[in-house]
Amino acid sequence: MGEYSKALSSFERSFEIKKIALPPNHPDLAPFYNNIGLVYDNMGEYSKALSSYERSLEIQKIALPPNHPDLAASYNSIGSLYNNMGEYSKALSSFERSLEIKKIALPPNHPSLAGSYNNIGSVYEDTGEYSKALQYYEKAQDIWKKSLSSNHPHIVLVKRNIENVKKKM
Repeated sequence: MGEYSKALSSFERSFEIKKIALPPNHPDLAPFYNNIGLVYDNMGEYSKALSSYERSLEIQKIALPPNHPDLAASYNSIGSLYNNMGEYSKALSSFERSLEIKKIALPPNHPSLAGSYNNIGSVYEDTGEYSKALQYYEKAQDIWKKSLSSNHPHIVLVKRNIENVKKKM
């Protein structure tokens, strides 16, 4: 609904209760940091968002195996944030780390892999590397075509991305 201050207030109240009941690095705290980071990200408060995302990732690194899908999701959130900030090399690094984890943790045609390919393609498009962008978008499209219905919004999105990048080439 875009009511970020209300969302933030609710997350923080709930988070305060959890912090009293749990030790500081308990894995159940990581989603709270992530959700608070997401709200700050949507509000354009990128430094606060990054701090929350990184704290979530720190907890996950302690509590989870190194190739757990939740780690991939955290790297993806951080990559999206850096992309929003225009820090493309950091975005690319985070998206690539997310993809590495997903390749180990998930089956080869899992839709989440396609999401990573699409995100990496977006960074390459934003930096003017259109042939690389096209390669990643096409990988995303191949997976999504195999794993989703033909009218799924992700397929529509990646088709549009491919068309846009081809126009720029």
